[in-house]
Amino acid sequence: MRLKTVIISIILILLMFVTQNPCVASDKKELPKAPSFSKDSQIQQVKPKKPIRIKLHRNAKGEYTWDITGDNPDEIVKADNRLRRLLKLE
Repeated sequence: MRLKTVIISIILILLMFVTQNPCVASDKKELPKAPSFSKDSQIQQVKPKKPIRIKLHRNAKGEYTWDITGDNPDEIVKADNRLRRLLKLE
């Protein structure tokens, strides 16, 4: 009697797992397609812009000076003009 109840309970537990498993489910849904990648020969390499570096100095009189370094001269001029406006030197 005891062996029968154990076997029946094991069968019921297995049936619950089989019916709950989404891989064995009867309604088959279409899985989304994986994205495809292709190599574009026109795109070589994208390099990030190097930021300009500003070292701001203040002397004993309270005046500001700065050192600006970078690769792009236009960005250096823009940074210099912005610093002058912010520090009201113009």
